[in-house]
Amino acid sequence: MGDFTTPAPHTDRAGGKGRTAKRGDAGAGKTNGGVRRAASSPGWPVRRAYAALDLGTNNCRLLIAKPSADGFVVIDAFSRVVRLGEGLASSGVLSDAAIERAIAALGVCAEKLRRRNVTLARSVATEACRRASNGQDFIHRVQRETGIWLDVITAQEEARLAVLGCHVLLEPGDGPALIFDIGGGSTELVLVSTGGAVPEIIDWKSAPWGVISLYESEMPNAANRDDRTAAYERMKARVRGSFSDFAARLPAGGPQHRLLGTSGTVTTLASLHLELPSYDRNQIDGLIVPSAAMLDICRRLSAMAPDERALQPCIGRERADLVVAGCAILETILKIWPAARLGVADRGIREGILRTLMAGTAGQGH
Repeated sequence: MGDFTTPAPHTDRAGGKGRTAKRGDAGAGKTNGGVRRAASSPGWPVRRAYAALDLGTNNCRLLIAKPSADGFVVIDAFSRVVRLGEGLASSGVLSDAAIERAIAALGVCAEKLRRRNVTLARSVATEACRRASNGQDFIHRVQRETGIWLDVITAQEEARLAVLGCHVLLEPGDGPALIFDIGGGSTELVLVSTGGAVPEIIDWKSAPWGVISLYESEMPNAANRDDRTAAYERMKARVRGSFSDFAARLPAGGPQHRLLGTSGTVTTLASLHLELPSYDRNQIDGLIVPSAAMLDICRRLSAMAPDERALQPCIGRERADLVVAGCAILETILKIWPAARLGVADRGIREGILRTLMAGTAGQGH
């Protein structure tokens, strides 16, 4: 990662619909790695549009942006919970219902790519498609029906892109820092050094526990509080076992260590910490929260019944079950890397993709 030295991006939320661009073909001109160029390059505008699409185990997310002096400006965005990995742990396949949900969301993304006249895009898929026996069949169906080619990336590439996308939010300091991404089907832990313009990965770990896979392992929604607590403890034990080899390699340290998390779990818990009535990215992205406060929220949520959690602002019914699994993962991370403060990032893989795309075309004169 040391050869990547472009300026850190500043991302803004998509502001309004803006002027409708000339329509193009989102599926034209596929190249290796899921990167697509427009069918014809002559006459590209100076500030062309780039896109990054991340199809995870739980969410489908798209960012479309144009370069700016300090990184890029987002001109359109999309996010939808699709639960692509629902039931995958027990069946080994992507279910028909999950596939239909994902393809419907990707169809919306394809229309946005056309409407915004995107000239360079990369679309990636992660743990659900890596694990499912019908993952490749799904990839080909997506291409046929939407024109989008999904590149099923490795866990290592997933970790690298997440670091590229959010590292600018790390607190200044000495010594290594830990960046983590709690996904739907896996969690990536990345130990980085921060002496250069871009952090260098020292060590990393991808564990097969994300909010969907861990939730489905225990289904911690029992009517009895003691049973819910016991299920929560079992979830933490599962995660602790998966992290054990990585934890053994971590350098000794304590509260001075820096920690940065990118996931729906940490942004949701940070919203609860601020007592926001509804989610506000401008208040969350880049927030630094005391770890003790986050642990307290985790323990309160884990003891609640699902209906109680659903009534919490910024959780709702969509996250009421999965947030407990995220809490179990976060608690385990704070156990193996006991930082006093937790940085919160509402950015990650998509921003890392955009930086890579823009750096690759910088100085080409288009």
